[in-house]
Amino acid sequence: MTKHHDADIAFIRQLAELLRETELSEIEVAREYGEDDQLRVRVTRQLAAPTPPPAPVTYAAPAAAPVAMPTAEADAGDAADALARHPGAVASPMVGTVYLQAEPGSPAFVKVGDAVTEGQTLLIIEAMKTMNQIPSPRAGTVKRILVEDGSPVEFGAPMMIIE
Repeated sequence: MTKHHDADIAFIRQLAELLRETELSEIEVAREYGEDDQLRVRVTRQLAAPTPPPAPVTYAAPAAAPVAMPTAEADAGDAADALARHPGAVASPMVGTVYLQAEPGSPAFVKVGDAVTEGQTLLIIEAMKTMNQIPSPRAGTVKRILVEDGSPVEFGAPMMIIE
């Protein structure tokens, strides 16, 4: 290893901590110290496999076939799928944290009932300490806001309905 040994170890530990904080699975970076002196680091982690949803409970009525009872989780999943397929849904283009206003205490970019134009900022998604303004893909009226300020959002998740 180079003469930067202690600083390199601290840097690698910071990268590992960044993985934990952001729930990323991999980071790869290179540091250039000089013409023939560099450090290349790739830090990865295994993400736990998602647990399968509980099996639906079935009840047998007297002299009748078993009937599957819907669960609240299944109903919530169906509702989320319906919102994602809505023609006016604005889906998240990235994983990150949603902010509905530019800074705490300032007014929200939009609220339910607001008329928006194509390209108007709807909200901000923070990803990797970068604030990304999310523009409206179309003109219309904000019918529903499906995310809360400061909440995490996944890629492709519906965030708003604009009709």
